[in-house]
Amino acid sequence: LAQAASDFASFPGLQTDISAKEFLDRFPLSVIFSALQSAPDMPGLESALVSCLERIFKTKYGSSFIPQYMPFVQGGLQAHSQMVRCLACKAFSFLLENVQLVIVYPLLLNCLIEGDELVAAASSDAIMNLARCHEGISIIFPYIAGHCSSLARIRVLALITKLFSISSSVASAIYESKLLNLLEAEVNNTSDILTTLSALELLYELAESPHGTKFLLRTTLLQLLTSIISNNSLESILRSRAIMINGRLLSSIKNALLAIDARLQDTDERESALEALGQIGASSQGAALLLSPIARHVVDAAFDRHGRAKQLAALHALANISGENRLELNDDTEECLRQLVYATAANSSKLTPSGLFLSVLQQDSEIRFAAYRMIAGLVTRLWCLLEVCSKQEIISIVTDETAKNGMEARYKCCTAISRALLVSNKHSDATFSEIAAKLQEAVRRGPYLAKGEAQPVVMTAERF
Repeated sequence: LAQAASDFASFPGLQTDISAKEFLDRFPLSVIFSALQSAPDMPGLESALVSCLERIFKTKYGSSFIPQYMPFVQGGLQAHSQMVRCLACKAFSFLLENVQLVIVYPLLLNCLIEGDELVAAASSDAIMNLARCHEGISIIFPYIAGHCSSLARIRVLALITKLFSISSSVASAIYESKLLNLLEAEVNNTSDILTTLSALELLYELAESPHGTKFLLRTTLLQLLTSIISNNSLESILRSRAIMINGRLLSSIKNALLAIDARLQDTDERESALEALGQIGASSQGAALLLSPIARHVVDAAFDRHGRAKQLAALHALANISGENRLELNDDTEECLRQLVYATAANSSKLTPSGLFLSVLQQDSEIRFAAYRMIAGLVTRLWCLLEVCSKQEIISIVTDETAKNGMEARYKCCTAISRALLVSNKHSDATFSEIAAKLQEAVRRGPYLAKGEAQPVVMTAERF
């Protein structure tokens, strides 16, 4: 049995229903489970049998026997061996029909809380499968409790985060079961920075869920995050993560935005705050909200050479706010954006927006690539188009990028300027005709500035 199990487990490629049947005809599951009970007395047997059974249960034929052997699966979930417990969790995942769920689920949850890393992962997968059926949802949530070790609590929260993304109905069941209260408690408990940081990371994942904002905004988590951002006594890393989560969740909550705005003033979280504002500004509603006193910090930082990381984050944020990937804003917001750019230019040594644009394009490659995104977003406005076209140096840079990593960004910028010229009332103006022709040629050559169409060459082969 030991040798046969080892051979079956190490067979390259997938095992089929036929091979699983041949093995089980020779060694029935009752024989294998009986051998597992005495495996510790024989070195290597447990590992061989567990690996063999895992491959058997992955076949449709093998998994069809699991319901007949549920007592063995339940016993495996309570075994001392982490290897056997992991197998039992996986066997439940392979189960074709959800039977005896009420009995098995608490054992799976216990494996999640008390098992090693592999057992916890396997039990989490099994519970995820269970949650995908309506009957499973009604069983899962009443059993989860928050009274356990910090590691176990984080595992439970990680499970909740995974379950949240399954469907809107599962997310609703989580919310109705008050399970998000467990997350609120961990975020609010700042005495253990590692646990709090883990909880914030999970909250960050929840905010990415398609159902995240809908339910998270109904909790007190936003108030907790705002409190963390404003608390100077907390570790900087906690405030940074809270800022990033707010960036995913918020589009219309001014109090939280003002808290982020405060972190832009000479703190270690400026880059995170700028990135968060960029995420908010990626939507029209978010950009409209930001184009108030808050956005002036983004525009100022985008053209401030004192702090490269801050400037880089601000350029990308300004690209999002200006609408690199969406339509323009309403008239009032557009005027606010124009005034912010001109005011920043007037207060600088460059005096004009065109001078600011050229200055960032002349910096190192990463800053230049970010500047391409910013100009591509801003140039749809006539005032920005005129500023860009007023300096031949700007056109020369965006039509002749040499760094491979910046080709795509340069091409998008070049295309945006060319398109803006074509739809403006300036495209037929003699002053802009040379610029328009140069831009159209660069667009025609594509992102990587091909010299021309490839031509076949016919020649006599060299012979030796």
